[in-house]
Amino acid sequence: MVRVRRNSFLVLMAMFLVLVLVAGCGPKPAPEGEKKEEPTEKKFVNIATGGTAGTYFPLGGAIADILNKNIDGVNASAQSTGASVANINMLKDGSVEMAFVQNDITYYAATGTEMFQDKKVDGLRGIATLYPETVQIVTLAKTGIKDIADMKGKRVAVGAAGSGTEANARQILEAYGITYQDITVQYLSFAEAASNLKDGNVDAAFVTAGFPTAAIQDIAAQHDVVLLPVDEDIADKLIEKYPFYTKVIIPKDTYPKQAEDVNAVAVMAMLVVTDDMDEQLAYDITKAIYSNLDRLQTAHAVGKMITKEKALDGMSVELHPGAEKYFKE
Repeated sequence: MVRVRRNSFLVLMAMFLVLVLVAGCGPKPAPEGEKKEEPTEKKFVNIATGGTAGTYFPLGGAIADILNKNIDGVNASAQSTGASVANINMLKDGSVEMAFVQNDITYYAATGTEMFQDKKVDGLRGIATLYPETVQIVTLAKTGIKDIADMKGKRVAVGAAGSGTEANARQILEAYGITYQDITVQYLSFAEAASNLKDGNVDAAFVTAGFPTAAIQDIAAQHDVVLLPVDEDIADKLIEKYPFYTKVIIPKDTYPKQAEDVNAVAVMAMLVVTDDMDEQLAYDITKAIYSNLDRLQTAHAVGKMITKEKALDGMSVELHPGAEKYFKE
């Protein structure tokens, strides 16, 4: 009987020791007065760009890198997309938090016009405009066309149907008092326009892109290219009606045998978010980008054109309060 009791006592003691050891290995409470560190909440910033061979994609990758390195808790990534119009729709459905979009396309979406007729997108907000995408109006010396007014009665490539370029062409022609009834309209992509200019099937073409543009360089390799200027008074009239335009100069020697600067107008590439974005996050994003412009310059040549001083040129929608706070500092 004594032996049984002794064995029971030993078993109880062994169990007690095990419990003490387990308790000793458990998590130690934080010292009194010391706050327990909370894990940082992740903020995902998916950035819609464009095709992998374009300008938006490398810049988007650079911006994602900047945000990941400079904003605590942010997980940013850039994704290839169908560019401006597709990016607006991705912002609308919430599949991305920020997007590269031409400022004229942003304007059309916000006002429910052009390709967004009856499909107005509410809540779009600007972070900044970045660099100009110039409306280049190209012809060949042999056509005899010296200015836009000479286009009447000519075959003109105005861009793909429903594209931003096509809207630019129509608006600029309209400012000169020219309608599509006054010309033979050709709805052609940049590559198709270049091919048809070279073959003599069109007389002039509109190309909206950063310069120098590969399609125009291709024509210039075989023909004497002429860039048609937009007159100052016409540019002023255009900007008054369509506030997303801005004046630019295409410097001489941008293309072979281009002996003089050419006055032009441009739309702007811009960064767009929605009013769902937190004000502090929008502020942090804007500050991080404009504090690391050297990173954008290494990503693409147009990075050199991105400056804080020009970040509101051609802003076509309401600025996000977070971005506005940064630019007011």
